[in-house]
Amino acid sequence: MFTGLIEEVGTVEAVAVADQSSRLTIRASTVLQDVRLGDSISVNGVCLTVASFSANRFQADVMPETWRVTALSALRPGMGVNLERAMRLGDRLGGHLVSGHVDGTGNILSKKADSNAVRFSIQAKPHLLRYVVPRGSITVDGISLTVVNVDEESLSVSIIPHTLKQTNLQAKQVGDPVNLETDLIAKYVERLLSGRIQSEQQKASAGVNLAFLREHGFA
Repeated sequence: MFTGLIEEVGTVEAVAVADQSSRLTIRASTVLQDVRLGDSISVNGVCLTVASFSANRFQADVMPETWRVTALSALRPGMGVNLERAMRLGDRLGGHLVSGHVDGTGNILSKKADSNAVRFSIQAKPHLLRYVVPRGSITVDGISLTVVNVDEESLSVSIIPHTLKQTNLQAKQVGDPVNLETDLIAKYVERLLSGRIQSEQQKASAGVNLAFLREHGFA
């Protein structure tokens, strides 16, 4: 699990592509201070496993499903990526609960100054936007952000100067893809409610039968 608070912006050194998977080599410093093989590091919001590392870089494999679903396939050498180590039990949860399992991608529609902040509008598909609500949480390229507005085709977030400076959003341009992870709790609530609704519908459609009469003491 992660918090969505970026620790540093690393630099992609190499992208070794094989069919629909890849191995990323990323230059970093902060996230390598206590790293061990097998540790999890969020790269632009995607939870990846450290396959090898040295004093100033690490490598991680990206499997085909992750390559297809996320925007990691758009990475090129020289690009900056948001990095965060997995949280430890007892750490402060400064952002929100982030799993590192990206739901899909969006594309930046606009990037406009808004007083001391910058407002980003991001196009996203309906199956992602169904979990997005104003003032709710959204993870954009691994960054925990608060939703300003949402409609049928897009969502908007407002970025304060500190976040802009400490993440790769300052380099993002209109049209660029971003990884999106919707609120984890919302997805679990929907799953639980859909099961309950389905159960109630099945009971209603069954009507009065022998099983119903026995359940209620009439047979």
